[in-house]
Amino acid sequence: MPQYSYLARNPAGSLERGRQEAASPRALRAALERRGLRLMSVDAEAANTSLSFDFSNLAPSAWLPPASVDIELALTQLAVMLRAGVPLLGSLRTSAEQSRRRSTARLLNRVADRIQEGESFAEALSDERRVPELVTQLVRVGEQTGTLELVLERAAKQLERRRLLTTQLLTALAYPALVMVAATGITIYLIVVVIPELQKFLAALGRELPQMTQNLLDLSNFVQVYGMQILIGIAVAIVGAVAVYLWPPGRWWIDRAALRIPVIGPVLRLAGTAAFASSMSVLLRSGITVLEGLRTVEHLHANHYLREVVSRARDAVIQGSSLANPLSTPWGYMPMLPKMIAVAESTGELDEILDHVAKFHEDQLQASIRRLSAMIEPAIILVIGSIVGYVYIAFFLALFAAGGNIS
Repeated sequence: MPQYSYLARNPAGSLERGRQEAASPRALRAALERRGLRLMSVDAEAANTSLSFDFSNLAPSAWLPPASVDIELALTQLAVMLRAGVPLLGSLRTSAEQSRRRSTARLLNRVADRIQEGESFAEALSDERRVPELVTQLVRVGEQTGTLELVLERAAKQLERRRLLTTQLLTALAYPALVMVAATGITIYLIVVVIPELQKFLAALGRELPQMTQNLLDLSNFVQVYGMQILIGIAVAIVGAVAVYLWPPGRWWIDRAALRIPVIGPVLRLAGTAAFASSMSVLLRSGITVLEGLRTVEHLHANHYLREVVSRARDAVIQGSSLANPLSTPWGYMPMLPKMIAVAESTGELDEILDHVAKFHEDQLQASIRRLSAMIEPAIILVIGSIVGYVYIAFFLALFAAGGNIS
């Protein structure tokens, strides 16, 4: 089907440029009229033949789902275009054309199509799984108050804060994980491949192996004899762990236990506290009630134990209780959060105080991530170095034995 570049005028009188596939210029005009656009001019682009192939379909952007950064960029673009006076439909279509991923473009076009059918922007976003509920709630308030571009900016900044914190945590753990994988691979190769060959050589010479080397050979023989059973056991354990994690009570127990792990637990609690405070601050500042804000934040938490804490807090607020008390659950949020909320409830500046709490805990989280990285790297180097060092010493002792230096 050929593609056309067109210039059209929207109901507000502004001009819009775009590209769209259509069977003919007349079909293009009909499609634009259904969108409320009046075609001004049209140019046919290079026609596609039956033998042509769109190599862009092979790019990862053709099938990868929208990432957080794609949603952030789209929200920022929409805010800029709305502030410039571009209608919402035109802004969505333009942002879809400029998206780096086709999945993001399809998402924006679906939203635009539903708005054109008479739904509100928030209703159109509510069924999109890749759009956080925080964005939907802010858009709903923005439509009601006429500050859509402002809440879109706030939503983009909030998503950016969450993404950066997650990226910092994953980056801190990436290097130790790579070191562990590489060292483990080398160790397994030496035990399973190199040392057994050395054993054959020494056996041919009629020499005995040193005790350290013999211990590694015993481990190697055990792995070779029971290797399949070990793999099956590991696979069963992984499947069982995944099943427990997908089972709601099991997921709750695992998430609760994760918050109590030394070193790791405080980092997760800091991240959860910063996420709660920053999200609630943005929601309250945009005009959303405390109850609606708690319901939204509850679903933003990946940790199910923290979700339950927020749910209990929401129930307590409905019954007329203070918000601070139910948030004081042990091993949940950091103690500073409920204390500051108690102060805010008496002063009536909950959104401002939550914003300060969020910034404080974000700074603390970054410092904790740096400390965690500084602690993990030496620990992993020490453990893996000890294992690899033992293997190397056993290996060289075997070489010395082959040369007759060790009986």
